[in-house]
Amino acid sequence: MSPTFRLLLEYDGAQFAGWQAQAKGARTVQVAVETAIRQLTGARAAVVGASRTDAGVHAEGQVASVSLQTRLAPDALVRALNALLPEDVAVRDVALAPDGFHARRDARRKLYRYAIWNGPERSPLRARRFFAVPRPLDLGAMQAAAAALVGTHDWSAFQVRGSEWRAEGAAKGRARSAVREVTRLSVLGLRGDELLIEVEGGGFLRQMVRTLVGTLIEVGRGRRDALSMPALLESRDRAAAGPTAPAHGLTLVRVDYALPQLGESGESPAKSVP
Repeated sequence: MSPTFRLLLEYDGAQFAGWQAQAKGARTVQVAVETAIRQLTGARAAVVGASRTDAGVHAEGQVASVSLQTRLAPDALVRALNALLPEDVAVRDVALAPDGFHARRDARRKLYRYAIWNGPERSPLRARRFFAVPRPLDLGAMQAAAAALVGTHDWSAFQVRGSEWRAEGAAKGRARSAVREVTRLSVLGLRGDELLIEVEGGGFLRQMVRTLVGTLIEVGRGRRDALSMPALLESRDRAAAGPTAPAHGLTLVRVDYALPQLGESGESPAKSVP
């Protein structure tokens, strides 16, 4: 049986059609990593990502698992893969994982960060990683709305393709629930400058984080009352929530596991993956 490795990945999602391999041969992060492994080992290996990030979404701390036969030590495997990967994706670290480790199923918690440039003029240096919102935003109102959204809720109002998603599950004999727990939702920064919205939880629906951001921006613009969040959740109606914020402002920051931390040298002294 091949040993299982845990990979820590960083990538700029601008030129990728997301993480997941696609039938039409679109450029994806999963395919880029699998191609590098095949070039290195001569064997095909399925790489599983903790998060199926959408097209244009970035990652500082994507975690992936792969079963692989190699004589290379983890630190040598990092260097070898990075020599083969394209410039917009890199392996930051590698460690041996317990047999059966699955990057997606074993994930306990994920942290996403959305970056907003709230300055009155455009910022070329921020254009690729920040969503520009030139009108000053009311941070107090956004923070009040965010606080009302923390907890375990049915997030159907923030989910893209909810009815189709449930129908697909029913066709496979599995009932799908939109109930998720958000343990932290923070609005950080300064009005008229850089703003960061950080969302942490056990799992997220497709485009849920970006819809949360779009809704909070509407609150900040005064187009939506901060006190309306409980009613919005209760509606379970996607049309009642705000627009989906653009993908380029979103970054997967960290994935946490019950396993020890994946460090720079492959050592594992802590309890989460950065």
